[in-house]
Amino acid sequence: MRSPLSAPIARDAAIAFVVVSLLLAMPLIASKGVVFVVGTLALHIVFGLSWNLMFGQTGLVSFGHASFFAVGGYFYALVVRSFPDLHPLIGFLGAGAFGVVLAVVIGVIALRRSLGVYFAILTLALSQIVYLFLASFTPLGREDGFTGIRRPLLDMGLFEVDLAQGDNYYVFVVLFSTVLCAIIWWVRYSQTGRALRAIQQDPERAAFLGINVAGNRLLAFAVASGVTAIAGALYGPWLQLLTPDVAHWTLSARPILYSLLGGVQSFWGPVVGAAGFAILEYGTRTLHGFSEIIIGSILLVVVLLFPGGILGGLAALRRRFGPKDSAAKETPR
Repeated sequence: MRSPLSAPIARDAAIAFVVVSLLLAMPLIASKGVVFVVGTLALHIVFGLSWNLMFGQTGLVSFGHASFFAVGGYFYALVVRSFPDLHPLIGFLGAGAFGVVLAVVIGVIALRRSLGVYFAILTLALSQIVYLFLASFTPLGREDGFTGIRRPLLDMGLFEVDLAQGDNYYVFVVLFSTVLCAIIWWVRYSQTGRALRAIQQDPERAAFLGINVAGNRLLAFAVASGVTAIAGALYGPWLQLLTPDVAHWTLSARPILYSLLGGVQSFWGPVVGAAGFAILEYGTRTLHGFSEIIIGSILLVVVLLFPGGILGGLAALRRRFGPKDSAAKETPR
């Protein structure tokens, strides 16, 4: 077995360094509105990468991924309101653990009985159930939402950081999102990731080779759901409000669009897709009534021109028009 270190660590580390540095520099070069959009983008990148961990690695299609985003957000908001002295990191990690447990319970039932379109419809139904529950449950604010979610005071032992001051919470969101993305990267390129890719290519052959197909699918579902729940928990204090819309099926469509737009076969595909989608949304925000049409048309054109996403299309162009390997040109003697 090859080590996970055989993955292109240097390239991905360099890209990650540039991206994170750019995100951290945003408060210095951009307006408050742009900083808010970029902070939301950081969480949506995690959202897209976690969904693609399921689809791109195992072929699982979830139409209800937003339900875990909402569950994590509401879990954190309810816990910190009930236990105000609780360390915020425990709240964030607790939201992730709750998302994992929920995913395991659902996955044990669903993944053994339904795959493909049946699993997709089942997760869509789950998302709508969560949405209706949040919209009708009075202690969680019903349709008015869960308000008063404060940005916490982070006690680091030797010092404290008030995340409510200035851009502190923005920096915290970017750094925490980076850690979550690194976890997804590690899973993707680890021995588990290779097993997941084998399952995606041919489940029957993978099972014949001794790979636990059901167990690995459940693992991918649990990891993706737990990471998404933490992203949802981070989103609550960032917005300082949560509404049932975070569980709606329209939000579940976002990570699908990010992955298809950027490219499902590349780790960076959902990152490119999320960034492109955010730029389109922000650039057309003043075109009332036309924004959705313009965004939809552009996405349609991109998907039709580049079935493998933006990164897949660029790779195909590079292979076609880029310099050829000299060894490939040599004819056998």
